[in-house]
Amino acid sequence: MYYSTTYNSPIGKLTLASDGESLIGLWIEGQKYHGDTLPEQPTERDDLPVFDKTKSWLDRYFAGKKPDISELPSAPIGSAFRQAVWDILRSIPYGKITTYGELAKQIAAKSGKETMSAQAVGGAVGHNPISIIIPCHRVVGSNGNLTGYAGGIATKVKLLEFEGADMRELFVPKKGTAL
Repeated sequence: MYYSTTYNSPIGKLTLASDGESLIGLWIEGQKYHGDTLPEQPTERDDLPVFDKTKSWLDRYFAGKKPDISELPSAPIGSAFRQAVWDILRSIPYGKITTYGELAKQIAAKSGKETMSAQAVGGAVGHNPISIIIPCHRVVGSNGNLTGYAGGIATKVKLLEFEGADMRELFVPKKGTAL
């Protein structure tokens, strides 16, 4: 059985999902792929310890602190490839930015391959079911484009600003600009 609750954040309403023990989802309202990894409709339940821990983590995060990802029991649902990408995302420090290409190099090295498609990695990053906590917002295009955030580019910018990321050399597309 799966459970959900909500959290009102400075970037909008968040939906949290759990298997009863671990956090398995955190989506921003209106986010692309919202809840798509859940095998069944969750039952609303606010009293799970994992939800209390997650809400405390988010309170600290949005207050400008840097809570550690390891504080939360998480078990995102996805293929072995996606799990490998999400593991690398967890290692990106607060306020730091990396590229899809750099992630692809790391995945290739870990899997003993010479190369890996940055687009394949981008697909796994885009389907990250635990937004914010598994920091997919810290990944940008190779030329500094703030691209590919399922919660929207404006939300990606806000999260990077919360973290104090140096965004001087990043390109924020204007509405209607194709990348």
